[in-house]
Amino acid sequence: MQRSVWKIKEFPELSTSELYEILKVRQEVFVVEQTCHYLDADGHDEAAVHIWRKTEGKISAYCRIFAPGLKYEEASIGRVLTHPDFRGKNLGRSLLRIALDAIETRFGAAGIRISAQDYLLKFYSEFGFVDTGHKYLEDDIPHTEMYKRGN
Repeated sequence: MQRSVWKIKEFPELSTSELYEILKVRQEVFVVEQTCHYLDADGHDEAAVHIWRKTEGKISAYCRIFAPGLKYEEASIGRVLTHPDFRGKNLGRSLLRIALDAIETRFGAAGIRISAQDYLLKFYSEFGFVDTGHKYLEDDIPHTEMYKRGN
């Protein structure tokens, strides 16, 4: 049985195969599963730190994080997903804890701002994110901007 480990890499450290797998799972979840037609390769991956876990040969959870000043004034987390085959195993919670630790370690950020799909507001609030009141449609999906104070 293959052991699952979390990986954290900056864009230049990604192999071609890793980048392909990341883009593939993001398309599976955000474009196909959510029937949302948008350009996932948005030009921000090069500035991101990528965090993922492979289970049974597939990326089972993934997100990307950004230093302050790249997406927002604060650090940020985006493209958070759990592969459909691995949901219900608390991978999303593990992923968020790792992402928050990575932001603290790499950026020492004073705060974190995210764009959350509305159905995940409760999930993010468990990690200290607060609804800023800024609500909007992004690719026809209701989103809310959320903020978390740094430690």
